Amino acid sequence: MEFVKMHGAGNDYIYVDCTKQILKNPGALAARLSDRHFGIGADGMILIKPSEKADFFMEMYNADGSQGKMCGNGIRCVGKFVYDNGLTDRTTVDIDTLSGVKKLQLHLNDEGKVGSVTVDMGKPELRPDKVPIKTEFLCIPDGGGQALDAVISQPLEAGGKIYHVTCVSMGNPHAVICLEPGQDIEKLPVEELGPAFENHLAFPERVNTEFIQVVDRHNLKMRVWERGSGETLACGTGACASLVAMVLNGMCSESAVLHLLGGDLKVTWDRESGTVLMEGPAETVFKGEIEISSVEA
Repeated sequence: MEFVKMHGAGNDYIYVDCTKQILKNPGALAARLSDRHFGIGADGMILIKPSEKADFFMEMYNADGSQGKMCGNGIRCVGKFVYDNGLTDRTTVDIDTLSGVKKLQLHLNDEGKVGSVTVDMGKPELRPDKVPIKTEFLCIPDGGGQALDAVISQPLEAGGKIYHVTCVSMGNPHAVICLEPGQDIEKLPVEELGPAFENHLAFPERVNTEFIQVVDRHNLKMRVWERGSGETLACGTGACASLVAMVLNGMCSESAVLHLLGGDLKVTWDRESGTVLMEGPAETVFKGEIEISSVEA
């Protein structure tokens, strides 16, 4: 099987052109190939398929083989893949996903290849039942806040401590936590905190958790624990959810740079239209072939 290893701000995936082939068991294959010791090594696998509603369909799998709905860093690389490999000659591309069709604007570098991509990520979803989050697990006096229209800086106990979470869906669920003043995000034990949120009973579909340190109103430092993948170097939907969450909490402007472990993403929330735009890099690491079994092919 031919593949391309790509990354967006360090969030790396294995990309497979499935416009002319079918993989029988992509979840299991994704788990095997994502292993960084016995496989190719990645945060997951993304298949590029035909679509009746858009130019292409993006089908993504996490490193544990579970299927995801959307990946902001991953979809930028889809744009680079289809252009650089001659599947399209247009610099405006529509990509269908399990969370809807996303419009990509491809920015070419001096070599005529895609260097960065702006993605219209759509409108953030704040309704608890749509994120989803079960508000009865929040630590608030009325027994769970069943009537909440949104979960904005609400207390939730995880790992024996109370955190104030803001919950946003950008096609997949996010719990955003703002660090206390003076707290250093680089020293945060994300590998301990992440699983406590991911597997919390409040999140029936598990959750991606973003930890944010506010530098100023135009710059945010972010670390992320992604459901099914653990801590990753970047998360595009997480960066968008974090910008929305920080705006709702009055902590930053409606356009800011998110500084992640793998690089920077610029995110803008157009409050008038309601949509979130994300711009960031898309890079090819290497191309190759790997042997797969008849069960997988």
